[in-house]
Amino acid sequence: MRARVAIFICVITISLGLLIWRYESARHAGKAPASGADATPAQGEGASPASLAGPTEVYAHNLMLRKGPNFRVYVRWLRGEMVRTHKDVNPSFDDPDSFVLDIKAGVLRANMGDIGNFLNSSLEKSPLTDIKLSGDGNQVKLSGTLHKVVPLPIELTGTISTVSNNRIQLHVTKLNVLKIPLKGLLGGLHIDVSDLFHPQNMPGVQVSGNDIFFDTQTLLPPPQMRGQLTSVRIVNPDLEEVYGSARDEVTRVEQWRNFLRLREGTIDFGKLTMRHVDLIMIDVSGDAWFDLDLTHYQEQLVNGYTRMTPSAGLQIFMPDLSTIPRNKSNQNIGIQWMKNRNLPPPPDVTPK
Repeated sequence: MRARVAIFICVITISLGLLIWRYESARHAGKAPASGADATPAQGEGASPASLAGPTEVYAHNLMLRKGPNFRVYVRWLRGEMVRTHKDVNPSFDDPDSFVLDIKAGVLRANMGDIGNFLNSSLEKSPLTDIKLSGDGNQVKLSGTLHKVVPLPIELTGTISTVSNNRIQLHVTKLNVLKIPLKGLLGGLHIDVSDLFHPQNMPGVQVSGNDIFFDTQTLLPPPQMRGQLTSVRIVNPDLEEVYGSARDEVTRVEQWRNFLRLREGTIDFGKLTMRHVDLIMIDVSGDAWFDLDLTHYQEQLVNGYTRMTPSAGLQIFMPDLSTIPRNKSNQNIGIQWMKNRNLPPPPDVTPK
């Protein structure tokens, strides 16, 4: 009898010990290591969703960014972030609407002729057509044809400046019709600045009295750009915008090569997705601007060459789109070459 009691007590003791051990193991397993190498997950493994969905740092020097068929932005220098526009959609080069460029410091220019062509091609049902822009410093001249009762050639002059919400203000100082002061000829028609633009058909444009306000983030084609716009002026033949305190940075990178660099976050390009982004595109054309066409960038990639860095980053050396021979097809290594080791490699494959 005593032996049975002893065995029963032993079994109960062992069972309680096992339960306590399993409880303590489960409790400690739920805690992250306080320190040591095991506390840091390998790159690409165990990374927090916030780090992968966070913004991608952007640096660019002498980049000519094509935004659609009728508009180019000349990025003298840019430091900022590529921020996704949808929570669950990665920023993608193939979808300029998938991200916004949040500029911390930058100097950007747009050709006045390009701006006029873009306005003429994109403003639907606008009363003002055949727009042409010119100017110098803060002085701007706009000419075009106003459609009101009859087509009227008009010309206005004004000054530009930056205002709140990072908008550009055009303050109209003179409005002429047929190059004769309006009051002396057509005052009875009651033509004023509000007749030139109809904001309900023109997102990004607002008219108040003799002032026209342009929200470039809304008005221009994607990718949208935002930031603290600190100054704007005409530097013929371009409109120049300065974001943040970028002047000193532009001087510092004067001798740098033309490039676009992306770091951190996650991006898509083509069929590829890159996490913990480490990507730099370098211009090999040798001219003043790195011509990057977001519509045809894959053609530039195919005709350039790529290197992988020791830290698993990518360096892509790219030609300008205009320098790619039109009769050159995409380089593909066919299955027949794979099946026959006696065939020489394609001529465009450089041996290491």
